[in-house]
Amino acid sequence: MLPIEHFLRAAVRFPERIAVKDGTRETTYAELARRANALAAALQEIDPSPQSRVGICAYNTVEHLLAWLATFAAGKTWIPLNPRNGKDELGRICQVTEPGIVFTDGDCAELIEYDGAHRIIGKPGDTSGDADTLDGLITRFEGKAPTRLDLPLDGVQAIKFTGGSSGQPKGCVQTYRVWNTCIASMLAEFGFDRNDRNLLAAPMTHGTNTLIMPTFAVGGCQVFMGSPKPATILDAFEDERITSVFLPPTVIYMMLEEPGIAERDFSALRHLIVGGAAMRPDEVTRAMGIFNNALETCYGQTEAPQIATCLRAEDWAEPANRASTGRATLLTRVEVMDGDGNILPRGESGEIVIKGDLVMQGYLDAPDKTKETIVDGWLHTGDIGIIDERGFVFIKDRIRDVVITGGFNVYPSDVEAILGQHPAVTECVVFGVPDRKWGEAVTAAIEVRDGVKASEEEIVAFIKDKLDSVKAPKSVHIVDQLPRSPVGKVLRREAREMFLSNDEEHAA
Repeated sequence: MLPIEHFLRAAVRFPERIAVKDGTRETTYAELARRANALAAALQEIDPSPQSRVGICAYNTVEHLLAWLATFAAGKTWIPLNPRNGKDELGRICQVTEPGIVFTDGDCAELIEYDGAHRIIGKPGDTSGDADTLDGLITRFEGKAPTRLDLPLDGVQAIKFTGGSSGQPKGCVQTYRVWNTCIASMLAEFGFDRNDRNLLAAPMTHGTNTLIMPTFAVGGCQVFMGSPKPATILDAFEDERITSVFLPPTVIYMMLEEPGIAERDFSALRHLIVGGAAMRPDEVTRAMGIFNNALETCYGQTEAPQIATCLRAEDWAEPANRASTGRATLLTRVEVMDGDGNILPRGESGEIVIKGDLVMQGYLDAPDKTKETIVDGWLHTGDIGIIDERGFVFIKDRIRDVVITGGFNVYPSDVEAILGQHPAVTECVVFGVPDRKWGEAVTAAIEVRDGVKASEEEIVAFIKDKLDSVKAPKSVHIVDQLPRSPVGKVLRREAREMFLSNDEEHAA
């Protein structure tokens, strides 16, 4: 069974249910399937080769969703192209993957400077030139359906690129088996049902897309929104009676700062799923009380998408679990391993490793890098953590992010958890910089709340009081805005680069 079957089966089972809501426009399952099938038939005529690649560059639009469904129904491989990544990065991805077809919405068509693909305009912009349009192809192939292909489960569903924070992004080859495992795990862990209304707020090119097919599988509804700003997301929660959403922690932090949030009605929320980065334990406590005790989280990587572990709301509400990312999910094994490849006992710290059908096939055209990362079937995540006696996973940091200062290992996440408790701090990041005395000096960069003042000395004293002098930052940078990825994740290495030269001069 291929992942698209989850949607196609739902269209037969729930033809008159609303599959998509976009403002005042509602689309039934039957109508969405009809349009997706027509577009898939068009894709097969344009490029008859099974498993050929289709790039999609668009913000969150119904047209993006249609192109996504049609790509899968046509038996092709999806290449997500996040328009927030910019021309250079998108051009590099296209050059590496060589898609035969590229969808772009009109407002991001100029971002794709790649001549090797058949261009299709999804949501029209100022002009479509001589490119085909999504609506035009659907009209032309009205009533047709794609040829159903009998593809192996190890066939490629998507090639998704890592963020590239540690160097050049790598293309993770995700098979049908990987996607089916992700969908099944989502359904088993979160228990979605036909009453779920999933808000597409974070980019569909990233974690948000992993909730779409599980929601479709049970007859739920995808809700589109306008500009995904913290205030408009909160409005959607109330006005659209949203039950599920995927968001990175930084967006939740910003939502918590919106005026009057404590008086809002979020009683419909059941699954506010936090992903992409760890959420500070103090903010978990605060957010639980505001968002209907609906906060949940899961852990994965592009190499093992989204849900290697899962933490449901009732478990996250327990203070002992506030820093956890949950327990291993239905079809995935998670362990901690030492540097010699030995699985460690519960409670001991080491590298988190993952095994099972959730793990990618490998990196695109990079067999040596694949062999370094997947050893004897174990995906080496590069994350340091422990698993307690109950099976709960606690991630400390990336291996390369540990700060070794004066011979002591300092995990930035430990310091960030305390920094986040300071009443002036809204967002923070901790990293190490070279230091002649200490080897590395613990350094912090913070954003503060509007109208609130905080000094470097006050912040350092706060950390020393709650941790110790070894873990306290040697310097604190107060900034208007920390560097973030296209999906809103604070970028540790970019923050480090912002202040590296000044701190090195100070250390000298």
